Amino acid sequence: MLPYRVQAVISLSLLFAMVAADLLIPRLTQRIIDHGILARDLRVVVTTSLVMLGASLVSAALALANNYLSVRVAMDVGADVRSALIRKVQTFSFGNLDRLQTGKLVVRSTSDVNMVQMMMMMSLRILTRGPIWVIGATVLLVLTSRRLALLMAAFVPVIVVLVWLFSRKARPLFAGVQQRLDRLNTVLQENLAGVRVVKAFVRERHEAERFDRANEALMSRTIEITELLAVFLPAMFLVLNLAVVGAVWIGGSTSIEGGMTVGEVVAAINYLSFALFPILMLAGMMGPVAAADASAGRILEVLDAQPEVLSREAGRKLARPRGSVAFENVTFSYDGDGAEPVLQDVSFVAAPGETVAIVGATGSGKSTLIHLIPRFYDVTGGSISFDGVDVRELDLRALRAQIGIALQEAVLFGGTVRDNIRFGRADATGEEVLAAAKAAQAHEFIQGLPHGYDTEVGPRGVTLSGGQRQRIAIARALLVNPKVLVLDDCTSAVDVETEIRLQDALDELLCSSQNSVTRLVVAQRISTVLLADRILVLDQGRIAAMGSHQELLESSPVYRDIYNSQLGGVGVGKEGRHG
Repeated sequence: MLPYRVQAVISLSLLFAMVAADLLIPRLTQRIIDHGILARDLRVVVTTSLVMLGASLVSAALALANNYLSVRVAMDVGADVRSALIRKVQTFSFGNLDRLQTGKLVVRSTSDVNMVQMMMMMSLRILTRGPIWVIGATVLLVLTSRRLALLMAAFVPVIVVLVWLFSRKARPLFAGVQQRLDRLNTVLQENLAGVRVVKAFVRERHEAERFDRANEALMSRTIEITELLAVFLPAMFLVLNLAVVGAVWIGGSTSIEGGMTVGEVVAAINYLSFALFPILMLAGMMGPVAAADASAGRILEVLDAQPEVLSREAGRKLARPRGSVAFENVTFSYDGDGAEPVLQDVSFVAAPGETVAIVGATGSGKSTLIHLIPRFYDVTGGSISFDGVDVRELDLRALRAQIGIALQEAVLFGGTVRDNIRFGRADATGEEVLAAAKAAQAHEFIQGLPHGYDTEVGPRGVTLSGGQRQRIAIARALLVNPKVLVLDDCTSAVDVETEIRLQDALDELLCSSQNSVTRLVVAQRISTVLLADRILVLDQGRIAAMGSHQELLESSPVYRDIYNSQLGGVGVGKEGRHG
């Protein structure tokens, strides 16, 4: 709230003035009764009534101004928190994102922020108004009748105990609601994203039942909170009503004995209600307070999280990057040193302009290996160097600016085809976009779209096929003019003929003297890697063999098995293309 402290202070000042106007009403009521009605003085009744009307109008005007400012501050704070969450998430490494799943981050950026936002608004209204009202009404009650003030004091411990019991029970329940909302959102997101797979495997009933379980878990916890409120609020109102009954009894008896005027009794009862009702109101807010407290904790968990991969202060920037990549005894585990390593003792060098292919069985660590180059993760042991400098010594943004990467899952963003190709270089010219698209074998199909390069691709590129999305992702990687191009099985949805044309176009574009680019290619399809300068064969996280295609056919049983399983019995021409 600190950036909006001026509005917040004005809002609170208006609140003080509003409470003062409200607390004036019982005293004016006392004057009307004692000096107007009982004294049969119409002038006092009229003038005091006009003062009461003025006080009510002032209170209403102050309340409107307070509401406006409190809502404005709360909305601004909510917007700031959401922005801070997104900016924080953008700093996270893949390791952070593996633990803070997408569904949970969505709930924290929406539902949790809304809870905190509402509590911020309430803090400038009810949560502050209540205590001021209690203090002011209590002081005026003591000045009006000490006996009734003692009666109120007798009821306060009862209210405090009830509030304590409620808050003790409510907080874990509200925290549980948010956790179950996390689960519900995750299941919902999986269902919506994978609806085609669900339909293809006729698993609608299974997924509906899975959603129902998450939905019913959330519903049952919400019912627990509702049941708690159903007991708590009537109990609190019972205490208030008993206090009023006691005040009428004691005040009436005192008035009959001549110890108080009728107006004083009425004023005292009003002040007693003014003192106890805000306590009830605040008690009723304990549920939302507990929910906001739990939500704030979950938001702070994200905001306080430290990225596992950090850019070194004053990190080095390479003046003339060449694109040499070297792995030296690299070991990596997703859960730190104590966990089972995914990569073990991996060493190789990709010289500038070379094409290094990485093959292996599913789960052998191929994608993990290439994710280490741009420091999506940091190595657990050993080192990776870029042009002879440990990547951990380089400025992170400068390092990634030299690497073009097309990941296994081609993710596009809402917008046009042109916008997605220019994602890494917003200032790229139309000619550069066209050249990248042609090299990625995307230009032909883009021209066939309704509006060509200005066609909207829809959320996550839903209007395009898998192969089309992959080619746009490759064009996006090429457009940044990288010194190292990383292709993570990004032609799996492309037919063989298009893939051959794509490789030829990349060779022509990237191997020119002025654009020498190091390529690291992960592939499941063996035809993708036949012409690579060097092929790494990964087996259970280790390099089982390394060499050219012909060398590996002769020396590596693992590579030979992969080759024979895909191209066994098929001849290979002198240029390495299978046919």
